[in-house]
Amino acid sequence: MNTERLREQLKYDEGVKYEIYLDHLGYPTCGIGHLILEGEAEHGKAVGTKVSEERVNELFEKDLSVTVSECKKLYNNFSSLPEEVQEILVNMVFNLGRPRLSKFKKFNAAIAKNDWRTAALEGRDSVWYRQVTNRAERLMKRLEKV
Repeated sequence: MNTERLREQLKYDEGVKYEIYLDHLGYPTCGIGHLILEGEAEHGKAVGTKVSEERVNELFEKDLSVTVSECKKLYNNFSSLPEEVQEILVNMVFNLGRPRLSKFKKFNAAIAKNDWRTAALEGRDSVWYRQVTNRAERLMKRLEKV
């Protein structure tokens, strides 16, 4: 999997901020959609506090590693899926988290059968799709082309 290409995709979808901000749910966040956790250096610091590019990259690498690990838990055959499908699933888990994506029963059944068109249809038939339509449509179009 091309992690640099994935980084660029996630920067586009998540945005990148070199300061602490509140996400759409009001949680302190920084970098490429990194939710600030208790115990991290940024925890408890004020909105607007600067975060270095080096730290943003460090947090992203950690988040990406966790996300790929979560994908491997959700999809037993993750490593043998086409690279394009892997990138799409990583993007979805980065956005949704494994617990939420695991509830996409028909989508996941289609992924298990390598039925990318059906998976794309099922991805579009979700609350997630209605919440992040532009991102979701880009991902589903890519999935249809695999």
